[in-house]
Formats: sequence, structure tokens, C-alpha cells
Amino acid sequence: MHVRTAACGPYNGRPGLLVFRPPNRPPSRNRTVKRIVLVLVVAAVIAVGGYLVLRPGTVGPNGPGGGPSGPGGFAIPVEVAKVRTDTVIRDIPAVGTLRSIESVIIRPEVPGRIDEIRFTEGAPVAARDVLITLDDDIVRSQLTEARASLNLSKANYERAAQLYKQRVGSAQARDQALANRRVDEARVAVAEAQLDKTVIRAPFKGIVGLKKVSPGDYVNTGADIVNLEQIDVLKVDFSVPELQLPALALGQTVNITVDALPGRTFAGKIYAIDPLIEAKGRSIAIRAHIDNADHVLRPGLFTRISVVTARIEGALVVPEEAIVPVGQDSFVYRVVDGKAAMTKVDLGLRRPGEVQVTRGLAAGETVVVAGQIKLRDGVPVSPVPAGGTPGGPPGSAGGAAKAPDGGGKPDADPGASQEK
Repeated sequence: MHVRTAACGPYNGRPGLLVFRPPNRPPSRNRTVKRIVLVLVVAAVIAVGGYLVLRPGTVGPNGPGGGPSGPGGFAIPVEVAKVRTDTVIRDIPAVGTLRSIESVIIRPEVPGRIDEIRFTEGAPVAARDVLITLDDDIVRSQLTEARASLNLSKANYERAAQLYKQRVGSAQARDQALANRRVDEARVAVAEAQLDKTVIRAPFKGIVGLKKVSPGDYVNTGADIVNLEQIDVLKVDFSVPELQLPALALGQTVNITVDALPGRTFAGKIYAIDPLIEAKGRSIAIRAHIDNADHVLRPGLFTRISVVTARIEGALVVPEEAIVPVGQDSFVYRVVDGKAAMTKVDLGLRRPGEVQVTRGLAAGETVVVAGQIKLRDGVPVSPVPAGGTPGGPPGSAGGAAKAPDGGGKPDADPGASQEK
């Protein structure tokens, strides 16, 4: 190896710096060859891209011949569906909780020891059925004492009244005897009431829950014994935003579903609307009745509610996939004489998987539900039933045939985007 060195000398005012200056050499042949290869590759890419865009049969906004497809163009396979009529429901969604039409916690009104439990947990009972009896020995003794005192006060009053008539006794003695008789009558009434309250009865028919006491327990006034629920009819409480107030009315139908019973829907009626709007949440409290004769529903279940405010019979509906949004407008591609016809539509109510069309379509027309990405107005199409193949039965594997130019890739035109 030969190294050319330069003599040491001052450089930038710093003495002693050694500077190496490579010799001038002609450009490398390898670098020139690389540049030529790069230019050829770019030219080839441009040529291939131009061929794919301008070859016969390619669909584009400005294809050969000034039309949507050039000479010898193919029909684009698309999945289609029919415009059909159905009943569309306008509703207000909400969530709520089921409650018993009547519900009570059985509690004693007098203290005492539980003598007997006469119900079976979870079993139905009739109104006025005996549920619990308390020990009544003390109360009966008090009643006997009160009655004896009443008998004495009655005799004293009769004696005082007789003496007063004979002008032997005073009016004050007669009045005092009358007052004593009335006090004893009240004591008897209290003792009889306390004795009656040692027998606890069902206030209405229903189903008893799980007891919280046992025979022999001493319970004070107001202690919880068991719950009683009437569930032949249930009520559901829910709230809706105050903006929905004009759409609400008594007697409206509500459809209810519960997570515990998937696939089943229960119908009810609104029977009460709270006149007071809740200030914090700006919502209206509503209560509806639900028939539950088979007792399949239970109080406390979480519910999803749909308040039906209108039913539209004979509404035109199409799959959501058929809608192509362009700016603020909505379009669909109809299939007319084997060609795609881009049609502006007005939309109405939506439901899972479908949307109502209020203007622009007629019942029975065919609309494209998949494959709109490569479509333009007037492009020839090959209709395929949803999930099928050209010439095959609906539901056959493979779906719509793939366009030869890789039609699955999105087109550059944003106006042809498909709404999902």
C-alpha cells in the first residue's frame, strides 16, 4: 500500500497538523452501473402501473373510451339483497329494575317469644293466613285482669247511679263510677288488641321468602321475621331523559328483556309517570306493569326496556351495508339492467343490521350490499346473492368473485367508501 503524506505545516493557525489529501480518481464504474439499474427499475414500475390502470376492462373514473369500462371490460361481481318491507318500531331505550306489585317485611307489633311458625319458606300463602304465633300467656292474664276490673267498675257505676236516683248518693260519685267503668273498658280493649297481635297474619296473598327467626326466639316490636312478595304482576321502575317527555303517555307498550332469560321478550304497559322531574339527572321516573302469571320473572332482576312510541307498518328496510355515505348524503347502488345505478336515499330509523329508507327506493328493488368499493354509476355488475358466488346458490363458500385487478383494495375516490 502506498500512502501519500503531506509535509507538516501550519493549518488554520495551528502548527504541526498532518493533512492527508487523497489523490483525484475518476468515478467508479460500479457506481455508474448502479445508477443505470435504478433508473431502469423505476421506469419498469411506472410502465407496469400504467398498464394496470389503462389496460382494457379496468374500471376507473376516466377509463379508456370515456366510459366506466373499456372495450372487453368485465362485469364486477357484487353481493346484492332485495329491498323489503317490514314493521319498524320507534322506541326509547332504558334500563330498570323489576319490583313486586306488593311487597312487605312481616314484623311483630308486640314483643314476645315465638311460639309457632306456620308457613313454609318459598311457598304461597293466602290473605289472612296465620304466619307466626307469639306466646300469649301474659297477654291473656292481662286481659282476664282487665275484664274482672271492668265487671267491678260496672257494678260500682250501677250502684252509684241507683243511689243518685234515690237522692242518697251524689252526682260526683256517680260520675266517678262512670269514668272508672270507661277506663276499665279501654283496658279490656287494649288487652284484646294485644292478644290479637300475638297472631301474625299475611296482609295479602303472595309468596313468603326466607325466615329470619326460629321458634323460641324472642322478638321485639319491629323485628324482621320474613318477607312477603306478590309477583303475579310485577312493576318495573325506570327513567328516561326529560327530552323524551312529549313522546310519553300512559298505556304505552314497553318491551322488556332480562339477562337471566336470553331470547325472551316480555310486554307491559306504562301505568304511572312521576309528575316531578328529577333535577340532578334531568330524568323522568316511569313505572310499568308486567304480567307474570307463570312466575318466571322475579323481583330485583335488571331489565333492558324499550318504550314503544310509534309503529311504522310497511316500512322499506335495507341492510346497513348497502348505505354508501358521501359527505352529508347517503347513497345506495341499485342494480338496473345489469348495471350499477347510484341512487340518493333518505334514511329513517335504524335497528341492528338494518336501516329504514324513507325515499329513493321501492320494495323489491335490488341493492348492492358488498363490493361497492370498485363501483361507479353505470358500471356493469354481476349480482351475487349475499354469501354466494356467481352462478352458484346463495350461501355458497367464497362470496363474490374477486376482480382480476385485485378489486379488494380500496379505490382512491373517498366518495365510494362503504358504510359499516
